Amino acid sequence: MSLLQSNNSCGARDLESGCCAAMASACSVGAKEDSVSVSSGTGNPPSSFTEETQGYDVEFDPPLESKYECPICLMALREAVQTPCGHRFCKGCIVKSIRDAGHKCPVDNEILLENQLFPDNFAKREILSLTVKCPNKGCCMKMELRHLEDHQSHCDFSTVECPQCQGAFQKNHLKEHMTQECPRRQVCCPNCATSMAYEDKELHDQTCPLANVFCEYCNTMLIRQQMPNHYDNDCPTAPVPCFYSAFGCPEKMQRNELARHMQEFTQVHMRMMAQSFQNISVTATNPVPFINGLPFEPALFSHVSHAPYNCNPEVENFKETIQQLEGRLVRQDHQIRELIAKMETQNVHMAELKRTIRNLEGKITEMEAQQCNGIYIWKIENFSGLQKAQKEERPVVMHSPGFYTGKPGYKLCLRLHIQLPNAQRCANFISLFVHTMQGEYDSHLPWPFQGTIRLSILDQSEGPERQNHEEVMEAKPELLAFQRPTIHRNPKGFGYVTFMHLQNLEQRTFVKDDTLLVRCEVLTRLDLNSLRREGFQARSTDGAA
Repeated sequence: MSLLQSNNSCGARDLESGCCAAMASACSVGAKEDSVSVSSGTGNPPSSFTEETQGYDVEFDPPLESKYECPICLMALREAVQTPCGHRFCKGCIVKSIRDAGHKCPVDNEILLENQLFPDNFAKREILSLTVKCPNKGCCMKMELRHLEDHQSHCDFSTVECPQCQGAFQKNHLKEHMTQECPRRQVCCPNCATSMAYEDKELHDQTCPLANVFCEYCNTMLIRQQMPNHYDNDCPTAPVPCFYSAFGCPEKMQRNELARHMQEFTQVHMRMMAQSFQNISVTATNPVPFINGLPFEPALFSHVSHAPYNCNPEVENFKETIQQLEGRLVRQDHQIRELIAKMETQNVHMAELKRTIRNLEGKITEMEAQQCNGIYIWKIENFSGLQKAQKEERPVVMHSPGFYTGKPGYKLCLRLHIQLPNAQRCANFISLFVHTMQGEYDSHLPWPFQGTIRLSILDQSEGPERQNHEEVMEAKPELLAFQRPTIHRNPKGFGYVTFMHLQNLEQRTFVKDDTLLVRCEVLTRLDLNSLRREGFQARSTDGAA
């Protein structure tokens, strides 16, 4: 039985080999014609994504059938050829195998010569017609294998080289890379207008002669090329040596302290100069004495002897110059002391004037607050900045200036609070509260405060049909918020935690020119009837805050 099966298998194998050989012979007749048609049409996929000696290393969809797979490289057949024993190989793979491993088929070890290989154009056309996925990362396109070369030349996800930094990037990201990310992109120095690569800009900024820099001593901002002259002549806190350093003064100080040093050490400097000139005179007439191998000099602060010297005219001129300088320094010292006394007097007068100005400003503000008569419009500018701070989860709380309900009347102020996005039950709401303040007429008014308060965020539309967002609330005398304040501003307020949602600001023109207008109208107990006549019903507030 086994022998029969073996013979049958051998017969089947011979039959298969014969069929394959016949097919290969038939295909070889049209080999030249097929090759010409492929190359003149869409052509074979290039070797840019794999080596020519191996098969096509691409992802097929559906997956590649095993009959189109090269037994050597385990990839799709490239330039498929058949052997007399019926096996298919990539042309490059089988030729290399014959030359390296000997003249035999790698599958069944049958004798195989190069001239026995037949082009399998049928398999070649079948493989080129199979659907493959674009190998570029991010591309979802599918096409026949024969069209892969053309697709890759236009694919936005193909990898290209940046001409500036020679890095590899996808084609659709190359423009953004070259303009925003490439370290070799050209940028211009904002100070000197020099063009350079981005990666060189940091080094350039450290040496740019027109860049703004700060003086390390006085923190003054100048351009870099002005800084040496500033150090040498102008900087008030730069360290400088004493003018008499040539005569032996070792002191160094800030430039603005040099005048005081010169004033305090005038006599010392004169003695130093006299000592120097005396040494010149003595050296000219006698050799310098030495003690223990070192030159001997009189004490620095010793008085110059008035004994007569046989001095030459040059030394006499020096002495006269020193005497003149001493007299000039004494006179300048007196002038400086007088100027210091005048400056101190002027500083006292200046401080008094500043206090007077602050008092007048406070009185003017108080007078303006008394003119409100219970109606106050609070202008909140730069509202977009407050919204940005709220989105960044930074607290936004602000108080209005004080205003009076009349003259005499209660002094009040408003508090606006933009709730953070993560606040519970009131996220992204504008909260609005009223606080009582210490006023000029508190001792003449009945306490606690009683009345009705209307709060509004004004619609700033140009048309006549404006729709303000309004709420009316009644004062509750039993709450601390309406008691007479014992400090500048009552810490307890009364109003609405959920007065208005931030999204509602976009429904009307509540914000114009980046400004929000909040209106507060206050009617004390004597004026409540006028409010009721207008038909407003008070909404329940959220309580004190």
